[in-house]
Amino acid sequence: MTHRLTWFEPRRADGQLREFFIAALLDIGASLTLQDADGHYICITSLPPRWPLAAGEEPSDDSIFGPEIGAQLRALKAGLKNPGDGANLEVEPGDDTVFEFRCRMIRMSADYVCLMTVLVDRTEERRRERLLRALLREVSHRSKNLLAIIQSIAFQTARYSGTLDYFLSKFRGRLHALSTSQDLVTDSSWRGAYFRDLVRQQLEKYVPETANLVRIKGENVLLSPNAALHIGLALHELVVNAVSHGDFIGTRSIIDISCSRLHGPDGEEIRVIWEEPLGPSSAPGVAATRNARFGSTVLERVVPASVNGRVVHRLEEGGVHYELTFPAEMHD
Repeated sequence: MTHRLTWFEPRRADGQLREFFIAALLDIGASLTLQDADGHYICITSLPPRWPLAAGEEPSDDSIFGPEIGAQLRALKAGLKNPGDGANLEVEPGDDTVFEFRCRMIRMSADYVCLMTVLVDRTEERRRERLLRALLREVSHRSKNLLAIIQSIAFQTARYSGTLDYFLSKFRGRLHALSTSQDLVTDSSWRGAYFRDLVRQQLEKYVPETANLVRIKGENVLLSPNAALHIGLALHELVVNAVSHGDFIGTRSIIDISCSRLHGPDGEEIRVIWEEPLGPSSAPGVAATRNARFGSTVLERVVPASVNGRVVHRLEEGGVHYELTFPAEMHD
């Protein structure tokens, strides 16, 4: 007999080795069967519970695995003639389970050949593969969405930019806002991002030492990934406009930002409101100044369309009012 072992002590009897391997197979739950050249079962270890042996009945492929799988196994084994020949069969017997049969002809001695079958439960492995494929499709889908958003930002920024330097400055800021919102979405395992986190994230870059001048009220709603990206972009435009054209820092005025859930005629909705007071020094011409920029396109067209929402954007001498309402159940 040829022992395919890395090492064993020759003085030990084969009986001891046999007992060792049988105990090891039982311990790890390996399912292994051995048949002689005529197909009669010699040994069966640790069959899965779904295939119990019938009491008092000589085991066969049909009696153990049923006529359908049994027929597939017989056809597979019929093609194995010589030692070393092997073939695999994967079956799905039901209940979302997957099993693989690995059949091999092995030489036990000079004139004794047997058929060995190893039965492997592939259920969890196949589930992981399906999950991975689904995740890869999701990543591809979201990547395409993100690239489309970036392309739109680049096009619209270029449209309203008079110089390359101005374009680069604005585009980098918007790209940074998008990337930081994406970080929040990724950290949540793609569930989305919380509203307060989005606001704080945008404030950190532009008003880090005066964040106390921004008051966040209402509910800390978990926004969908798509809504998080676009509302993060809207918040970026509002913060930049407030810093660039407003005077809330100089006058120590408070900007109020709120988020709340509403019950609309078509279901639950989310409403985001930005209330920014304007002092006397910034009132003349502020509406014309802000309306001439791409920021208004983002706030009034891009973001509402992307979340299937509606917007109210008023630029008056008394202040800036931005109100976005959109369905709560918005999916990518």
